[in-house]
Amino acid sequence: MNHTISNASPGASADVPLPIRQLLPLGLQHVLVMYAGAVAIPLIVGRALMLSPEQVALLISADLFCCGIATIIQSRGLGGAFGIRQPVMMGVTFAAVPPMLAIAGSASGETGLRLMFGAIIGAGVIGLLLAKHVSRLVRYFPPIVTGTLIAVIGVTLMRVGIGWLMGGPPQRALIADGPAARMVPNPSYASLEHIALGLLVLAVIILVARYAKGFLANISVLAGIVVGGALAAALGKMNFDKVAKAPWFDTVSPFAFGMPIFDPVMILTMSLVMLVVMIESTGMFLALGELCGKPVTERGIAAGLRTDALGTLIGGIFNTFPYTSYSQNVGLIGITGVRSRYVCVTGGVILLLLGLTPKMAALVESLPQFVLGGAGLVMFGMVAATGIRILSKVDFGQRHNGLIVAVSMSLGMLPVMAPNWTQHMPRGTHPMLESGILLAALSAMLLNLLFNRPKALDDARRDAAGATVSAE
Repeated sequence: MNHTISNASPGASADVPLPIRQLLPLGLQHVLVMYAGAVAIPLIVGRALMLSPEQVALLISADLFCCGIATIIQSRGLGGAFGIRQPVMMGVTFAAVPPMLAIAGSASGETGLRLMFGAIIGAGVIGLLLAKHVSRLVRYFPPIVTGTLIAVIGVTLMRVGIGWLMGGPPQRALIADGPAARMVPNPSYASLEHIALGLLVLAVIILVARYAKGFLANISVLAGIVVGGALAAALGKMNFDKVAKAPWFDTVSPFAFGMPIFDPVMILTMSLVMLVVMIESTGMFLALGELCGKPVTERGIAAGLRTDALGTLIGGIFNTFPYTSYSQNVGLIGITGVRSRYVCVTGGVILLLLGLTPKMAALVESLPQFVLGGAGLVMFGMVAATGIRILSKVDFGQRHNGLIVAVSMSLGMLPVMAPNWTQHMPRGTHPMLESGILLAALSAMLLNLLFNRPKALDDARRDAAGATVSAE
């Protein structure tokens, strides 16, 4: 494997610290890339549960605060047990939204929220116990499995990037989000003006990456977003009303909705989500190892998964949600070539400060989705391209390997192409079946064992023996 980067920068190694003058814009770039996803879930949950604007603002601030804490631990490390120590940004997982809404909706008012936070805390504790066992699955992820999984991650995320470029969903709630809301067509969906601005962002990113030199080339995505945001503001496409109303400083307090309620069944439900998240995170870590030229070990994955669980535990305490590693930021690393984990540590500090300064958070939140869409196209495409590059190492002269990839990618696309395909299945299975990443991972892993069983098991035993020797 070639571990060099074209246009090598001071951030070419995950362990190389950079000057603050570089860390700040590079960290901000990571924050802007993941911010829309980070604040989307508090908005979805808050509106679906008919919370007051003040309560929704509390959820957003707590979410950003905990995103920052989890990101710092994941990238910087905490002792030897926590943190994969690679450039990782942490955010709330969308996989947890349906079960969280079901749990919170099972009781009225803040009682439902207390049940939800109790389930999240319980799932975080169980995740800490499961992390080491889940990390052992990495030995069953040879290139044919890893490449397929990462390609599916990229293609799955393309739907998000295209959705941003279109300016939001094709339909929106007339009054409020939730089961009782009446959906109407979104008149601004696929507006030519919005698409043009998003493509302008994409063009700026490409031109800066092609012609800029040194540090400027490393912030091509930030440059595109800044240009797109400035033009959107000049055209009156950015609304700053929330910025004016938001306070400059606010605290994030634990148990703001009261002490959590621990229900065993609900904790088990959320723990299932935690297991799904861990398997997805394993795929993200493998993709990151490929991009950074620093293959992850079983011990490293265990430390990363523990941080997912610890972030979820902290989230439940501070009135927010389960956390995972954000794949869009993995794509950003592929574009910029900056691998220094201290960039994401800086991004974590920025997120933490945004959680404590609602006015600044509102300013970032005012950035239109279609501006982020232009950046999303190239970032998510980079993740898919990484998967294709890994698959290029696979021997497709063996006809079974083509079958493994074909079936696994098709299954991974089920939730993308048919979002409601689980509507007649037991609700408890939805968190697993609605994750295309999980379906692709399980399919590729099991089919590889079926068709390449002797070699796969020999590789697994050899990897296990090597892990034992290194541990000793």
